[in-house]
Amino acid sequence: MMAMVPRSSSSRAISSTSAAGFFSLTRPCYHHELLLLLVFLVLQVPPRIAGIATTGSGQDTLSVRRSLLSNGLALTPQMGWNSWNHFACNISEKLIMETADAMVSSGIAKLGYKYVNLDDCWAELKRDSKGNMVPKASAFPSGIKSLADYVHSKGLKLGIYSDAGTQTCSLTMPGSLGHEDQDAKTFASWGIDYLKYDNCENNGTSPKQRYPKMSKALLNSGRSIFFSLCEWGQEDPATWAPKIANSWRTTGDIRDEWESMVSNADQNDRWAAYAGPGGWNDPDMLEVGNGGMTNEEYRSHFSIWALAKAPLLIGCDVRSLDKTTLELLSNEEVIAVNQDKLGVQGKKVKKRGDHEVWAGPLSGKRVAVLLWNRSGLSPANITAHWSDIGLHPSSTLVRARDLWAHSTEAAIKRKLTVEVDKHGVKMFVLTPYKRRHRSLRATQGKGNTKQKTSESTSVLT
Repeated sequence: MMAMVPRSSSSRAISSTSAAGFFSLTRPCYHHELLLLLVFLVLQVPPRIAGIATTGSGQDTLSVRRSLLSNGLALTPQMGWNSWNHFACNISEKLIMETADAMVSSGIAKLGYKYVNLDDCWAELKRDSKGNMVPKASAFPSGIKSLADYVHSKGLKLGIYSDAGTQTCSLTMPGSLGHEDQDAKTFASWGIDYLKYDNCENNGTSPKQRYPKMSKALLNSGRSIFFSLCEWGQEDPATWAPKIANSWRTTGDIRDEWESMVSNADQNDRWAAYAGPGGWNDPDMLEVGNGGMTNEEYRSHFSIWALAKAPLLIGCDVRSLDKTTLELLSNEEVIAVNQDKLGVQGKKVKKRGDHEVWAGPLSGKRVAVLLWNRSGLSPANITAHWSDIGLHPSSTLVRARDLWAHSTEAAIKRKLTVEVDKHGVKMFVLTPYKRRHRSLRATQGKGNTKQKTSESTSVLT
């Protein structure tokens, strides 16, 4: 969440996308998935942290990064729910408990939505006499520890919110600036599993100085706590946050509007190369189900976030999900793209006007492809050529699995062309497969000729 007074996020132009540039890095994934993971977890770390001002040595920085990876958090993008988009400051322990109940009863918890995250406004304005944060008595009379116990009893995890400033963005509760160690230990003692850390009231100090302090405090708190860094993309956090955080916001706050969602998707896309297991680009929470977009636009929203390995944090009231919203959020095939173990962010690989192709590699030599019609005027035929998405342009046969229609078409060559509704998407997983062909081989026998059929197999990649 950003301050109530609008603040501009990074206005750098989005660089043009080259399919060759993206897949020159990722094409080896199709054959050597483990190699790519090693590239992300080992080789990519030093470039990400180069040139960043830190309070410790380079060895300390690498140690923090190893700790973030070894704690087992964020090996895939986080999934769950956050209170802000729908409820803003109108939160209470009753709401959070009912939300946890609904996540279980609706079945979405079983799909991976496990974090139940409080956003701003949960604490009193003043700290206690010992300097500790105090839960707002009118909203959380039982305290946060009791709430965490309840959420944990449902098999879920509880997240909380603070700010790398003197106050949070709502100006209703204190921030954690100067209290990092104390607050981290408090959160750990309550059983908190996740911290969203905002950027308001920061006195103009660079986030590169403020955020590492909380990262270190969380690692020293005695509890594994997911660290969601939220400085709105103002100082290009993808270039420095991977060393200290499990996810980092690349954009300003999303609004429940088509233009806002599209803008955040584009801003997030330029940082695709920096995401990977242990740390993810975050274009902000989902607006699906809040009513400001059409169902088709929400389908686009959810699909792009899934392909881009963005956090899937529901932002609507899950206690009253309608059938369509539940179906959108519960599409297991789309979720599987987001949670794929290879952990490579998909990105825009082709653009012609308002017609776009986004794609990214998956485990098992597969490719996720999204055809997006950003025009609001009419449906359009959009084509993904194999050369756009890293497949051999002439010889590759694929099976195309439509993730929203839940249907499969086999033996597709060279390109995939489909009609896409206005503001809509079509999303596929393409699987190159073995083509079997028969050859005749003549063999001579005594006084006669026999023909024997042999079968050979070629793997097409």
